Amino acid sequence: MGIKIKCVVWDLDNTIWDGTLLEADHVSLKDGIVEIIKTLDSRGILQSIASKNEFDIAYKKLIEFDIAEYFLFPQISWNSKADSIKHIAESLNIGLDTILFVDDSETELEEIRYLCPEARTLDALKYTSILQMDDTMPKFITEDSARRRLMYMDDSKRNQFENEYVGSKEEFLATLDMELTISKVSEEDLQRVEELTIRTNQLNSTGYTFSYEELAGLIDSDKQIFLIAELSDKFGNYGKIGLVLLERTENGLLLKLLLMSCRVMTKGIGSAMLVHIIKMAQAEGEELYAEFKETDRNRVMYIIYKMMGFIEAERNEGDILLKYESDTKRDYPSYIKILK
Repeated sequence: MGIKIKCVVWDLDNTIWDGTLLEADHVSLKDGIVEIIKTLDSRGILQSIASKNEFDIAYKKLIEFDIAEYFLFPQISWNSKADSIKHIAESLNIGLDTILFVDDSETELEEIRYLCPEARTLDALKYTSILQMDDTMPKFITEDSARRRLMYMDDSKRNQFENEYVGSKEEFLATLDMELTISKVSEEDLQRVEELTIRTNQLNSTGYTFSYEELAGLIDSDKQIFLIAELSDKFGNYGKIGLVLLERTENGLLLKLLLMSCRVMTKGIGSAMLVHIIKMAQAEGEELYAEFKETDRNRVMYIIYKMMGFIEAERNEGDILLKYESDTKRDYPSYIKILK
């Protein structure tokens, strides 16, 4: 399929452990399952649970086995597993096509194939093959990918804080003490840059991907301006979450790639990065253009461009050339501190 797995969703009974929890006095973990769970985690692949069980009893068992911390948004109930998987995908803000569901029941697997056809499935009998699957083997394991679960846990704290906050969205964002660092891509960033281009589909203006070698050639190019963005706040570090690739042309600066991690979708980071780009173009006295390729996922990026003063200059089916034309003075969101 060419799309990497971002989350493995496990059943429990006869999948993570041998036996049925509500029918047996004792269940035991499958051979090697802890190593598989920990290795997936180290690769930056998230994990969750979709199991028909009593939540308190099953979660207590996960704690007893010392593996509960590895599962984000576990869905342990008597609801449909298809509904559980959709809830997990929504909570993680990832596509169903990036999920692998592992279960011992062919009936449950078939239900997922029917109701969530984008998701991938695996019979629990083949659980030992997971680590050897191409789609669970990233080319690089970066610092950000190794910390991905912990960063999602930080996001959960932010979301809880937001749900309890009384006030406007902008007032809430101001309480986060966000700091956005925008800097030139360095050689040390290249593995993360390649990972971002491969993993980011929703907040990606063109969908361009680059090999490690192609990216290395952009660092010292006089023709390109290649930037990376890192975000932190009082809850922790989001990691490297955004990329900008500008090309110098005869007509001005051409924005060939703007992307952001979906984890920062509601934080105003897209606007902040575009302000940075607009200010760069204005400082150099250059016109600013942007390529945009329409997909079924990146509509929000088009909306951000339009809100920031870009208009369509050319359109060829799904390929759009945008031009920045606005007399409005653009400034960074007041709730974000910009570091360079």
